[in-house]
Amino acid sequence: MAIELTMPRLSDTMESGTIIKWNVKEGDEVSAGDVVADVETDKATMEMQVYDDGRISKIAVPEGQTVSVGTLIAVIDDGDGDTAGTVATPASSTSGPAAAPVDPDPVAPAASPAPAPAAAAPTGARRRVSPVARNIADEHGLDLSSIEGSGPGGRIVKQDVLAAIENRRAAGSGAMAPDAATASGSTSIPTGLALSMPTRPGPAAPAQPLVSAPLAASGRSGGEVPLSGMRQTIAKRLVESKQTIPHYQVTVRVDMDPVLELRRDLNKQLTPQGVKLSVNDFIVRACAVAMADHPYMNASWGGDRIVLHGAVNVGVAVSLPEERGGGLVVPTIRDADRKSLRWISEETRGLAEKARTKGLTVEEMSDATFTVSNLGMFGVEHFTAVINPPNSAILACGAALEQPVVRNGQLAVGHEMQATLSLDHRVIDGAMGAAWLGTFKSLLEHPAMLMV
Repeated sequence: MAIELTMPRLSDTMESGTIIKWNVKEGDEVSAGDVVADVETDKATMEMQVYDDGRISKIAVPEGQTVSVGTLIAVIDDGDGDTAGTVATPASSTSGPAAAPVDPDPVAPAASPAPAPAAAAPTGARRRVSPVARNIADEHGLDLSSIEGSGPGGRIVKQDVLAAIENRRAAGSGAMAPDAATASGSTSIPTGLALSMPTRPGPAAPAQPLVSAPLAASGRSGGEVPLSGMRQTIAKRLVESKQTIPHYQVTVRVDMDPVLELRRDLNKQLTPQGVKLSVNDFIVRACAVAMADHPYMNASWGGDRIVLHGAVNVGVAVSLPEERGGGLVVPTIRDADRKSLRWISEETRGLAEKARTKGLTVEEMSDATFTVSNLGMFGVEHFTAVINPPNSAILACGAALEQPVVRNGQLAVGHEMQATLSLDHRVIDGAMGAAWLGTFKSLLEHPAMLMV
């Protein structure tokens, strides 16, 4: 029997999706839970799973093509009856109902007793892996080809990956630690990885620009670049933000020498564990602690009311590489005021790497109540950022630059950072924003307070 696989609705606002990469080809066997494609939505690039066992008998939408939610994109033959003549080439959109959202973390099937060697997947065959097992392996940097599956047909399940992790620990290799070779003294969003993740290729570039005209002076060609779904969403939200939110900005200079000194001391002590804190980790922690002391900084405009949030969830802006279409995503550090610097560091690095390789889930980008944007990595001294609705504030941080400063009435050389707060005047008055910045500045200039 032919089972139609349609473009699923992977986010609440998704209307169409682009097949970035097929992980299977026609004729491949698949099992329920297998990730068969990477799909770019209006918010992120996400993995698409199947919910039936069978064989891919037809791939109806090629890589790089955008189709509406509910459009037929592939057909699975479950082996129950003849599927010949049942597949037609789909239109660019369909009026049928949208597919149910994909569960980003379905429950892994219980492991069955270890099968006989004949039941294992043959050498060279595509490995069958449950989604949960794949995610755990990715998080711990495990090579799935080295793991024997105990599930049906040699499928790798959660218990197999956990057992491999325990075996590795017993062998003395320890858990994967964040990359100690990355992160610098700048205030950049960390580019080092807490987790070792496989790299997935981004969308293929168009063979030719839509419009190309030679420039006589330079010999280079101009052209046009079609917008990805994510870039269209970014454009729409930024226009909405600037048109509907009355922005204003407040800037403060922060003495960063205490943070740099404490960071240097902590990293020396944490080096044996492979941990390396970045300046951005201190900034995120300081924002969260200051927000807990100033409730209106953790609020949203509700039309006829101001909504005060309970949880302090800090979004960290992460730029995507050009080979993945560029753009910006904002993963969320939840309950950041209750997390240690080390916890924030590992979580931020892991989410940033996942955003740049596999793509984030909707949940990983949801519920932020405040955003930090950092261009210190580019040597930027000062800039302003656009508020990310429904937030009421966003903090733009420049680099911690060495420059002449006045300390205790004396001219000296020190590191200072400019931090500019963009605020929604409907929710936060100037005095409120200034008070929060005062707390934020005090925490960074007395960073021991961030460790308690």
